[in-house]
Amino acid sequence: MADWRQYEELDYSRILEAALQAFYEHGYHGTTTRDLARRSGLSVPGVYHYYPSKQDILFDLMNVVIDELLTRSKQALRDAAPDPRSQFDALVESLLRFHMYRRTGATVSTAELRSLEPGNRERYVAKRDEQQRMLDRVVLDGVRDGVFSTPYPKDASRAIASLCVGVASWYRPDGSLPVEALLERYLQIARSIVETAT
Repeated sequence: MADWRQYEELDYSRILEAALQAFYEHGYHGTTTRDLARRSGLSVPGVYHYYPSKQDILFDLMNVVIDELLTRSKQALRDAAPDPRSQFDALVESLLRFHMYRRTGATVSTAELRSLEPGNRERYVAKRDEQQRMLDRVVLDGVRDGVFSTPYPKDASRAIASLCVGVASWYRPDGSLPVEALLERYLQIARSIVETAT
């Protein structure tokens, strides 16, 4: 990935692209394998040639989404200056951008976590927790260094993650606020949650 701020068109397989749109529009349980076959231009046996079940398609799709988020978050942290304030701003900006530009996949992943079978859910949640721990560490480092003053760093970190995830539910590219202005506004809100010291 050349730049974590740049978002190109997704290059999913036909089946995953079909699943992304179908699950977004109708939900996992409202989508049949026949629907996925029709959308992807395959027969039902053709879909099963690539995936043993609809559950495997959902799990693969959700992993593609979370893996991109993790990759972008790690790159944002690597590219930022090592101080907690810079690390915080980079990670929150990365989370916000992801939930703006990958809002469909992010929305499906949040909504359909309940549809994963127990083993798949456990593996997916481990990746989601890894993402959360990145933010936890940055906030805790900031509190330790005196640049953040929140008395509740873990709660603040969870609140910021929820704020960023929530953007996927309402952001539209043709909205009234330009991307950079929206990012700056939400970065200010995130900073207020950790009570950034002046």
